[in-house]
Amino acid sequence: MVAKNQSLGAQQQVEIWQTDAQKVLYAQLCNAFYQREVQRLVAEPNADKLRRQLKSLPYYIERAATLVANGDSPFTLDSQNGSWLEKQKPTPPDVNAQANELFYQTHAKVGLIVPVVLHDFEQVRLRIDSIDQLGDNKLHCNELGWFDFLGNGLEQQSAQLLKPSKVSLTAACCGHQWQFSKRCLPRVLSLREMLLAGSINWRNLKRPLA
Repeated sequence: MVAKNQSLGAQQQVEIWQTDAQKVLYAQLCNAFYQREVQRLVAEPNADKLRRQLKSLPYYIERAATLVANGDSPFTLDSQNGSWLEKQKPTPPDVNAQANELFYQTHAKVGLIVPVVLHDFEQVRLRIDSIDQLGDNKLHCNELGWFDFLGNGLEQQSAQLLKPSKVSLTAACCGHQWQFSKRCLPRVLSLREMLLAGSINWRNLKRPLA
């Protein structure tokens, strides 16, 4: 079932749902996220880490489902698979180092959600990350490490930070990727990425949600 993702109000409490349609959407998202995470956790070799992740899993799944269901993301939502759908561009977003520098010199803030291009052999894909530290003409993303304001990865040379835009964040949120310079099947976002994607301030990409 593919449904248009619409704003469902400002309520953030899982138990508060106004319509049967909202309840169904929330349940479908929880089911999709549980299936996704169970498949990932099966491969976790560290027993202590597995127990910690299992303990916190219900909280993060319920939060992600609530953010997605209540969000205003401008995409079509495939609720049964817990993914967003949008027409994919023929090529990845362009890297503009000058635009990156101008943007991050002015708007870099802790909590801002940003798109990152990853190059892996002949594959190009986009990821979502968030800024958690600022330095002199550089910033640190929670998962992908340090970048200079031009967008160059200082820890991962295969990573390139982009200026947040509708085009770059759409590609990142919808899992768009390219193989040998051609479009290929979108990837499924991790639960962490779904949490971040559900927190994007689409009305003002320069600012984190309050």
